[in-house]
Parts: sequence; C-alpha cells; structure tokens
Amino acid sequence: MTEKLTKRIVDNAQYEGDGKSKHIIWDSALTGLGLRVYPSGKKSFVLSYRQNGRKRLLTLGKYGVYTVDEARDLATNNLADINKGADPVEAKRQSAKAQTMEELYSIYLERYAKSHKKTWSEDERRINNHLLPTWKHHLIISITRNDIASLHNKIGVKHPYEANRTLALLSKMFELASEWGLIDETRANPASRIKKFKEEKRDRFVSQTEMPELIKAINNEKNVYAKYAIYMYLLTGMRKNEVLKLKWNDIDWDRKDIRLDDTKAGRVHYVPLTPMVEKLLSEIPKQTNNPHIFAGEKEGAHLVNIRKPWVRIRDEAKMSDVRLHDLRRTVGSWLAQSGHSLNLIGKVLNHSNESTTKIYAHLQESDARRAMENHEKNIERFIVNN
Repeated sequence: MTEKLTKRIVDNAQYEGDGKSKHIIWDSALTGLGLRVYPSGKKSFVLSYRQNGRKRLLTLGKYGVYTVDEARDLATNNLADINKGADPVEAKRQSAKAQTMEELYSIYLERYAKSHKKTWSEDERRINNHLLPTWKHHLIISITRNDIASLHNKIGVKHPYEANRTLALLSKMFELASEWGLIDETRANPASRIKKFKEEKRDRFVSQTEMPELIKAINNEKNVYAKYAIYMYLLTGMRKNEVLKLKWNDIDWDRKDIRLDDTKAGRVHYVPLTPMVEKLLSEIPKQTNNPHIFAGEKEGAHLVNIRKPWVRIRDEAKMSDVRLHDLRRTVGSWLAQSGHSLNLIGKVLNHSNESTTKIYAHLQESDARRAMENHEKNIERFIVNN
C-alpha cells in the first residue's frame, strides 16, 4: 500500500495481516519511507534501501516519539549517508553486538524510567539487587529466554511478587532495546512467554492488640528520620515514596494540610495536617541546605531506603510477616472498622480508581480530616502508654 503519510493516515492505520506478516504503508512523498503497523497496534517508521546488493529495512523510530515530518527528515538524512556508502542497519547490528546488559540498565534508567515512571527507584533497586549481579558483563544479544526463566524461578522461590515484577522489568527493557535499535527488532523478546508466579492478595494489617508492641519498637529505633517516616506512614496512610520525598515547603501550616503533587494517582492530593502529625513534624530535626523532611545520608538528599530500620522494628515487635506497605493498609482497615465509607477511605488513601462528585468535595475534605483525627486518637492512646 502506498500513499502520502500524514498524521491522519498514521493515526487511523490498523494492522492488516495474519499476525506473522509485515504490514507497511509506504510513503508516496519519499521513496523508501514507510509506516510499519504491528499486530499489537504499535507503529514505527521504517526506511527500506539497498546496499551492496542487499535489501535492508531500518527502523527509524516509534510514532509518537517522531512525527511524520520528523520521520521524513530522518529518512532523508539516512538516505544521504546511504548514498555515500553507509549501511545503518549493519552499523546498528555491530553496535548491538558490543552492548552489555550493564549498559542497557543505564540507558533504560536515564532514557526511560526516570522520566516516565514515578516508581523508577524500584526499578533501580531490582537492577542492583538481581540483574547487575547476574548479567553485568553479558552482551544484550546473549541473554536467552532460559536465562531469564532461571532467574525468575530463583527469585520466585521465596519472593513470587518480586520475581514477577523483575520479569516485567526485563520485558520492558528488551522491548525498548528493540525500539532503540540496540538489538534486532525481529528478535523475539526473551522475557516473553514465561509463566508468572501466582500472587496471593495481601490483607495483612496491624491489629489493635499488636499496636502497642509496634509503637514500642518504633520508639526504640535509633535512626531518627526512619522512625519519624514510619510514624508518618502509620498516621497518614501515604505511599512510601510520597513520605520519603516530602519537602518542608509541601507543608501548609496555615491551611493545615500537606500538598502532594507527584502521586501515583496522577493528581494533586491533600493530606490533612492533624494535631499529632503537626507535632511529629515539629520534632523532626531540620538540616541546613536540605529541603527534605526525611533527610538522607547524602547532602541535600532525602532518605531513600528504610528497609533495614523497618526490619529491626518489625522483628522487635515480633511481626516479621508485616511489610512496610501493610502500614498503609492498616490505616484503611482501621478507618473501615470505625464505620467510615469506602469512598471516604479511597479519598484518604488517594486511590486512583475512586471518584467523587464535585458537589460533595468540600464536605469530604472535612470528613477526611475528622476521620484522620479519630484514627490518630486510636493510635495516640498506645503512644501515651509507652
């Protein structure tokens, strides 16, 4: 099929084929330029050319990353190089042969994760904990499906959830490596078609009978910033990264709320600044030239990982099965047990699938505050007794 590629043509293009054949719409305005439409719906610009008697198909880039005009300019530049004897497909192939997995990890974090994912630090943690020790110096093209399945099984013996998230991470990395020309785009994704572990939905939360021991253990924690951060989880139900990244200018002392701009739900969220949270914040030592409330070890940085302090706390409290995220679930569970509606709990925890009508917005602000103050009183009685 040949027609002049325009935004309308590209937007409306759909895959036509048996799932195995290539579907390419060729541009009538520039010979060799085409739009490849995949069965998945993905669309990429390609350039067909001949070099040394061999027909080549070069992937220029994904539609959305490039506009039609930008793809046409890119194709024109490549054709100029090809006329001088260059072979961009072979150049990509040679480059891919030299690329190591360590280089892919770095490119993935800088080129994609940090700008597209709010949880990129989790990707970085999995890279450091699982992927770098396994394949640091291995070539990208050397990694097979069996290699990935073996690592997935190794992690999954004790941590099925972590294994599945690592598998998803690898799948995205290889998908992007293909898109970026680091590997041949015709090569199957080695992280595909690997059976995931079954994940049990967690419903663990800290009960009222367990709370005294947990409070005692939190108070005994020597890392001051970690101690206060964990209290903040317990009192507000905020997500881990929301707590750790908090800055002093996020606090509105007059309005008595905490403004969260960078939330998983993708919208601004206000957390009520209840009396106990306000007191907690007033006790946290401020560091000069550090805007973050929970200061990290590096100058000007925030606390990044509190896993070790949390393990100490939960072990001392004899609750080794409680994860840090379970504190957020504890907030929701205690609110539910106090008779608060699911809609209100969704608002307090900023669930992305919860929607409330605008007419009740001002009423729910006060309801959320009352709910959190009641929740705070439930916890405060345990703290007073310790």
